[in-house]
Amino acid sequence: MATRQAQRRHMPRARAPLELAGCERIAWPQVEALLDLLPDGALVVDAEGQVQFANAAMQALCGHSPAALAGGPLTQLLPPEFREHHHQHMQRFLAQPQRRAMGQVPALHLWHRDGLRIPVDISLGLLRRGAQALTLAVIRDTRDLEAIHERLRQLAMHDSLTGLFSRAMFGELLSQAVGQLQRGGPSLAVLLVDLDDFKAVNDGHGHHVGDALLQEVARRMRQVLRHGDALARLGGDEFAVLLRDASEAGQALWVAQKLVETLSQPWQASHHEIFPGASVGIVFAPQDGADADTLMRHADLAMYRAKEAGRNTYAVFDQRMARQMEERTLLHGRLKRAIEGDALRLHYQPQLCARRGTVVGVEALLRWHDPVLGEVSPARFIAVAEQSGLIQRLGDWVTEAACRQIAQWQTQGLRLRVAINISAQQLRQPHFAARLQQTLARWQVAPERLELEITETAAMTHREQAEELLQQLADLGVALALDDFGTGYSSLGHLRQLPISRLKMDRSFIQGITHEAADAMLARAVIGLARTLGKTVVAEGVEQEAQREFLCREGCDELQGWLFSQAVPAEELPALLQRLGALQQHGGWRA
Repeated sequence: MATRQAQRRHMPRARAPLELAGCERIAWPQVEALLDLLPDGALVVDAEGQVQFANAAMQALCGHSPAALAGGPLTQLLPPEFREHHHQHMQRFLAQPQRRAMGQVPALHLWHRDGLRIPVDISLGLLRRGAQALTLAVIRDTRDLEAIHERLRQLAMHDSLTGLFSRAMFGELLSQAVGQLQRGGPSLAVLLVDLDDFKAVNDGHGHHVGDALLQEVARRMRQVLRHGDALARLGGDEFAVLLRDASEAGQALWVAQKLVETLSQPWQASHHEIFPGASVGIVFAPQDGADADTLMRHADLAMYRAKEAGRNTYAVFDQRMARQMEERTLLHGRLKRAIEGDALRLHYQPQLCARRGTVVGVEALLRWHDPVLGEVSPARFIAVAEQSGLIQRLGDWVTEAACRQIAQWQTQGLRLRVAINISAQQLRQPHFAARLQQTLARWQVAPERLELEITETAAMTHREQAEELLQQLADLGVALALDDFGTGYSSLGHLRQLPISRLKMDRSFIQGITHEAADAMLARAVIGLARTLGKTVVAEGVEQEAQREFLCREGCDELQGWLFSQAVPAEELPALLQRLGALQQHGGWRA
């Protein structure tokens, strides 16, 4: 757009066609002198089609001097195929002369002396010299303008960085191929290619290295594909391939495998060796979609399935992916409505001191009953929340609800530590600690009444940032627990530096401790490690008396699980605590 505006600023303004009625009052040499001042070419032609005058600008347009044009036929300036009928057009114009501005007739050309077609635009007007009717044609050379238009078309059709087709052009090619398929043309396949961890290249080496990598990726992909295959860069680090004749599925799979292999080869950038890698999603038409939009959407689902499978591989679309996406879309919409409508609930599961059997805290567990979906388990909707970005709003809701409940229990004389789960995305929120402090102050909740459970993965990803935030939270006075301990990749040195007070042993370690030697050994190791680090260890998922006895013998500090109670609504918790207290007084669950 800026280029067009600049063109208009520097191009002479389009003039209305010149009509000098009564020009007999002006000496004809003066008229010719005026026309010679025009930057565009100008011709004065009589009713017989003879050129009476040509201004100086005409020589640059057609290669003939003004003197050579004067007295000659206008048809010599017309492309050969138009010469025969041009006289009839002139007669009609003179019989009913009408001004014609530029831009009225497309694709006009002037015939150059050297046999070249020069694209032009022409306006027509009427001159009168005495009783003689003459036609004035003002002719503008549009070669520069057409070059700009062609450049714009090229930019629209091709990616400026890699030279590949653009997203818009790929969409047109795919739509055309689908149309041909519907008319009996060959079957086709679409491959959607997304580079793995490309953001790390930009962040770690700079965008100039990232751009060079994209150019290298385009070069490698061209080498794999056939001449008739269409290759496009859709944007960022995403590419698309159209295999127009994919009657054999094995051919498309072979191409996908070759792309994965060639893109995973190391690439030397300056002094750094980079291993790009790519995930590829594959769809076939017509079975996977009858239009371009559906095919691209399904290819995207297949590509993300390849990401989930470990990256640097390919996946073929199947209808289960579409059903899963429909479910995720439905869950996302219903969950968003549930958060806005306060339709979620927190249930609370007790945590008991293993040695005394007394309740020392509760964990807040999210529950959702939807009028359309029924009871929805956290395993279903938490993953959707994380993928869609709703997890931050969901986490805010949980924090607010937990603090409100703690405040309500405090008025009833019930003082409990309440643990809530914090996602990795929440930890990356700016000012998370400050916002948590405001929530605690709003509900007048003592910080030590709230415990934040953080997974190993969240604590170990972006370690410096996580360590700084966890220290801010510890400085507030809230308790910190490492959830699902043993399932991640903790560094013992880093773990020792984190302000964590409790390690929550994952339930997968508890299930087999009474009959699997390996599970028993792992549980002992976790308990011993916690003791060495000076941390409290909590065992989740305790469901059997034998498991409780084992954990107590080995020195586990706290226990949680269905052996004691499922999670219950807040209003039922006081009665549950009374039952557990009575059981403890009668000698139950005491080591």
